[in-house]
Amino acid sequence: MNIDLNGKVALVTGAGRGIGRVTADLLASNGAAVVYTDVDHSAVLDAAQGVRGASAFAVDVTDEAQIEQVIARVVAQHGSLDILINNAGTNTLHHRVTIDEFPRSEWDRLLAVDLTGVYSMSRAAARAMLRQNSGGRIVNIASVVGLVPLRLQCAFAAAKAGVVNLTKAMAIELGGRGILVNCVAPGSILTEGTRQLFYGENGKFKDSVSQLLAHVPLGRPGTPEEVANCILFLAAPESSYVNGAVFTVDGGWTAGYTREF
Repeated sequence: MNIDLNGKVALVTGAGRGIGRVTADLLASNGAAVVYTDVDHSAVLDAAQGVRGASAFAVDVTDEAQIEQVIARVVAQHGSLDILINNAGTNTLHHRVTIDEFPRSEWDRLLAVDLTGVYSMSRAAARAMLRQNSGGRIVNIASVVGLVPLRLQCAFAAAKAGVVNLTKAMAIELGGRGILVNCVAPGSILTEGTRQLFYGENGKFKDSVSQLLAHVPLGRPGTPEEVANCILFLAAPESSYVNGAVFTVDGGWTAGYTREF
C-alpha cells in the first residue's frame, strides 16, 4: 500500500519490536517523519537506525512526565505532531489463572500500560494537535480479546475493552475538532510474544495451537505487516471520514463460530 505521508510527523509507541516496529517502518517508507519510542531504549535505537528522517526516544507510557517531555521535544524538533499510534502494550505469561487467583499487582501493571498508557499518550498528543489547529490522527491498538474476552486473561481483557470504548469516547470528543480517533483489534499475530506462548518450539501453550486456530476461518496467525497496513490506512488522508471505528485484523476470528455444534 502506497500512501503520501510526506510532511507528516508520526509517533509510534512500542516501536522497538513486533507490530510497533513494522508500523513505524511502514509509516516512514510512505514519507512520514517517524518518532520511534519504546520503554526499551536499546531496542528502539536499533529499530530506528538507518530509517530516513527517524528519531528514537525511550518512553515509558506509565510515566506522564516523561510523556510530556517527549511530546514537547517532538513538536520542537519537527514543528508538529500529526499521527499517534498507541501500540505499546503488555500481557502476562506467568499468571494465566482465573480471577480468584489473579494477582492484584499484575492487574495494576497491565492496566497501567495497556489502558492508562493509552489515555496518557493520547491526552498529551491531543493537546499538541489542538494547539497546531491542523488536525491529526490517533490510532489505538486494542485486541480481539477486548471484544470477545478469553479465559485466564481478566486484566488484559478489561484493559483492551477499555481501549475500545476509550477510542469511541475520544472520537466523539475530538473528531469535530479535526482529530480522528480509531482502533485496530488484532487477533493472533505472529510476534515474539505469541511465539513464546503458542508458535515457538518451546511455546508455553504450543499444544493448544490447533484449538486456537480452529476458531480462525483463515486457519493461520496473522503477520505484523497485515496489522500495520490497516494502521497505515487509518493514518492516511484517504481515511478522512473514518472516526470511532474498530477494525478487526483477526482472520475472521470474531465473525462467528467456525465449528459445527
